[in-house]
Amino acid sequence: MAKKVICFGEMLWDVFPDGAVAGGAPMNVALNLQQLGVDVTMISRVGKDEDGQKLLDFVKGYGLSHTSIQVDESQPTGKVIIDQADKENIQYDILEPAAWDFISLTPENQELVANAEALVFGSLAVRNERSWQTLYHLVHQPLLTIFDVNMREPYVDFYKIDSLLGYTDILKINEDELEILAAFFELNKTGDIAGQLCEFLVEEYPIEAICITLGSKGAMIYQHGKFYRHPGYSVQVQDTVGAGDAFLSGFVKMYLEGKPPKDILDFACKLGAFVASQKGGTPKYSLDGKDTTIRVR
Repeated sequence: MAKKVICFGEMLWDVFPDGAVAGGAPMNVALNLQQLGVDVTMISRVGKDEDGQKLLDFVKGYGLSHTSIQVDESQPTGKVIIDQADKENIQYDILEPAAWDFISLTPENQELVANAEALVFGSLAVRNERSWQTLYHLVHQPLLTIFDVNMREPYVDFYKIDSLLGYTDILKINEDELEILAAFFELNKTGDIAGQLCEFLVEEYPIEAICITLGSKGAMIYQHGKFYRHPGYSVQVQDTVGAGDAFLSGFVKMYLEGKPPKDILDFACKLGAFVASQKGGTPKYSLDGKDTTIRVR
């Protein structure tokens, strides 16, 4: 029987100088999980506008249900304006307010989470009080909680991050976020920072496993006091947009199937590398039955 997973958070348009691309980390994770055969539902909010309708059409094109994506009568669909003038320092303007800032708590999404096996969420989606209160209520449900810390200045609120860590079973961070968290918790800057941070987090919070992505250098999992590492896969990179979201999707699928850390890392790294080798953050693909061979559709 398929595992039921809920993804909570932003869905939006990334607006580049040459056009707009559908994005938002939680939506990317949901679309990947859908393609991996996981029973997934997205809880989000779009505006009652052309951009919102296009986003709904976009997710329906992947077979993802849109029944739990709320439509806001007054707030616009989310957009991120991307300035690539300086290739070494790309600028992101995450416009606000946006519809996903106002995800409402409803009997329907409470029931969805109550009947799910896992809830995936990030930290950007709770920059506004409405969505923050909704998520804070939902993480109190007795299910597997997966926190994808996605720090986007100026929307980094350590009070909210700390609060969410108190309800986190699995934490996913990247190298930069590792450094930021280590500095916030005032850990020793010398020696093994990753080891210090992971030991601290599992002592202070109810975290079962920590996944740290390392870009082209692969990833590692910290669980039961031990690190498991994978060097990643070498591919011809088209763009890295969505690669981390694909990695998390592969992680979630394999974790819910009870696979050992070595197999989880191998598949997650494979999926992340595959997406990096394709154009866009959510290329269409499929798996061959029980095989983990990824086929472009």
